[in-house]
Amino acid sequence: MANSFRVLRALAAGLAASALFAGCTAPVPQDSVANVAAASYHAQIRRTQDGIPHIKADDWGSLGYGFGYVQAQDDLCTLADSFVTWRGERSSYFGADARPPAAASFGKPRNLDADFFFRLVDDDAAVQRFRTAQTADFRTLLGGFAQGYNRYLDELKAGRFPGAHQACANEPWVTRITTDDLYRRLIALNLAGGATQFLDGIVRAQPPGTSQPLAEDVEGEGGAQPLSMARMTVGGHAGIGSNALAFGAPVTRDGKSLLFGNPHWFWRGPDRFYEAQLTIPGQLDVAGASFLAVPVVVIGFNHDIAWTHTVSNARRFGIFELKLVPGAPTHYLYDGKDEALQAVPITIKVRDAATGSLAPVTRTLYRSRFGPMIDLSSMSPALAWNAQHAFALRDVNAENNRTFANFLAWGQARSLDDFMAIQKRFAAMPWANTFAIGRDDPRVWFADIGAVPNVPDPFAAACTTPLGQAFDKQAFGVPFLDGSRSACAWDAAPAPSPQQADALSPDSMPSLLRTDYVGNFNGSYWLTNPRQPLTGFARITGETGGPQSLRTRLGHALAAKLMAEPGGLTRDALERTVLDSTSMSERLARKPLLDALCVEGKAAPVVRVVRDLLDGKDLASPQTVDLTEACRVLRNWDGTANADARGANLWDEFWRRASQIPDAQLYAAQFDANRPLTTPAGLNTTNPAHQQVLEQALAGAVLALQRNDFAPGSTRGELLYTVRNGDKVPMYGGCDGEGYFTAACAEHPLDHEGYALDRDAHGNSYLQVVGFGDDGPHADTLLAPSESDDPASPHHVDATAQYARKNWLRFSFTEHAISTAPGMTEQLLTGPRAAAEH
Repeated sequence: MANSFRVLRALAAGLAASALFAGCTAPVPQDSVANVAAASYHAQIRRTQDGIPHIKADDWGSLGYGFGYVQAQDDLCTLADSFVTWRGERSSYFGADARPPAAASFGKPRNLDADFFFRLVDDDAAVQRFRTAQTADFRTLLGGFAQGYNRYLDELKAGRFPGAHQACANEPWVTRITTDDLYRRLIALNLAGGATQFLDGIVRAQPPGTSQPLAEDVEGEGGAQPLSMARMTVGGHAGIGSNALAFGAPVTRDGKSLLFGNPHWFWRGPDRFYEAQLTIPGQLDVAGASFLAVPVVVIGFNHDIAWTHTVSNARRFGIFELKLVPGAPTHYLYDGKDEALQAVPITIKVRDAATGSLAPVTRTLYRSRFGPMIDLSSMSPALAWNAQHAFALRDVNAENNRTFANFLAWGQARSLDDFMAIQKRFAAMPWANTFAIGRDDPRVWFADIGAVPNVPDPFAAACTTPLGQAFDKQAFGVPFLDGSRSACAWDAAPAPSPQQADALSPDSMPSLLRTDYVGNFNGSYWLTNPRQPLTGFARITGETGGPQSLRTRLGHALAAKLMAEPGGLTRDALERTVLDSTSMSERLARKPLLDALCVEGKAAPVVRVVRDLLDGKDLASPQTVDLTEACRVLRNWDGTANADARGANLWDEFWRRASQIPDAQLYAAQFDANRPLTTPAGLNTTNPAHQQVLEQALAGAVLALQRNDFAPGSTRGELLYTVRNGDKVPMYGGCDGEGYFTAACAEHPLDHEGYALDRDAHGNSYLQVVGFGDDGPHADTLLAPSESDDPASPHHVDATAQYARKNWLRFSFTEHAISTAPGMTEQLLTGPRAAAEH
């Protein structure tokens, strides 16, 4: 690290000169250079294509220092706003009723509810437990990250970067951080598969007769959202998750394994991905993506291994039904003994929008021995906290402090066997499946080995309450157990993990090692490879034998097509295929629809529409729709959702309405567990009544587009786009419900802005295709949202433009590739080391 050595020599010379100028005649001690180095951070930051930072340092603190600095440099406004959230201080700056500016893995809750939640689950005691469990190196890394972030913020406020971060630079909520802020961030991310999905229910859980003021429940963003099966997933929306495919050496043309990773994730907000390389010579050299304010690579590659993740179907939480002491709704019976709930009064300072003054709002929340109390009444009145029973949520990741040590160890892995051993040793993945390949290794690896509640099926059967049996019909596999008996606590179940007494052991969770392929598209582990279905695992790990999502079916169809290529799968074919923007709904249903409604030589139907099938609401006045133009558009459509495709918008609006029809009426062939990837199939058009419903769905799609000033033949990019510095960037892909493998999904209904991705949306985010040569990884990557949230930064647009053009870029991983990268810039960052790194 020549530049660092030059700096150290300069520092040593400066130290000697200071001694001479002071009239000191004694020689400078030989260890002075080492002492100066120990007292300072030194990080080399080089940026290559699209502003990707390559951070190199000689110690963990300096590595964190450089990483914290560049993340602040690129995403200060998002980070500063997010630290306010994790501290539970949103109401004091933005008022009680506003919401965070972007959705995240904890949703988009009302500020006051977010504050109470994070002050309860992310409190000082949780931070202290988490910190204590970390290694000295990791604590040093976090300490450096906090100081690097603060260094950039101090420079900004001193006027070093005029015009940067204008949206937030002078706001009072943009403040320096401590390592506690980072630990709160890590804890919040850990809980994304459990407690954060129930944020509203936790902060509204009150004993009967309580008069504490809570927000009024109204529809939409203004109040709490009802709990549902769909909301019991990471991010709270169908389709938030990932695609992953790993192909073994025997099926590739060059005889080397190949990995594709593609999180369908947030483009804005605290959980967006950030691409970087982290290097400590001789100890760590890893690249890929991390989340903002997370100082380790969570999806990526090093010299010898590459890995990625998809969101797991395993349940990371459970519900305990408490039997209350008669006449005492905050006391419950545990093994026949009276046990009091822990009352946790929390006071939040709330800013008045009109006057700007602050006023305290206090709410008492409650914890049991299992975890926080939860209000489930939005699912059923029978699940309300009443005089007889109440409910507590237990999140297995509240006791999982190993997650980020696991990621750090993976960054240092030297073979696929090493990688697999690390996963089994930590058993720490909080809510994700894992896929991996190794250099010079023909095999591919899948595992859902992580923190999962220790609830084997016999244990669940013995401890599930009658209410729990009913609950299971709405939320498959969620443990809903008797909280009155110690014998029903997870850590009382047999054969727990040696890493965590309330978690399943690694050998009781699904994994698969193959030489052809493994893939997952947010379905269960069951069909990771259809030639070797995985079965026999506890229900809590996911459902088997049931219908598969359209995206899962398309993912396996694409894998089969790629492996059938003459001579074997190639990188180029894989990179083209994963961005081709086809959908499974189109493959299944467009031809049957055209055959039924758009017969050549016959007039298309003229349909009278009274009610929109999408929301079931009557139109203001009945409308008559001639389907001639719709038939022409769908007949001429190329079947893709590429930016210039004409037909995808009409098709998606049709399918969203057709999907409201029960499968038994919609499909001609029903689901067959023996043919899970090819059924259900066809459209049920032989029954005139069913055909009329399809006509209503297509006519409703035409009306929806016209109502928002879009033509049935509008291009995809007219509706689906992101705006960067005032310019629309047309995009491609679509949503999970329509079965798109290439994801770009607005989480709002069609309106006059189309499917704008700059509001709440998710889609392809960080993408990587990784193989290996003799010199290490050959990785092609894309970062759809770009590195920076700051419109003043060139790195707010550049990677997004590359993604829009489907222009994969080879990652500059080796020293030679970095130093010779076109347009490479370099910064040597030095600064005083903090007095104490927690």
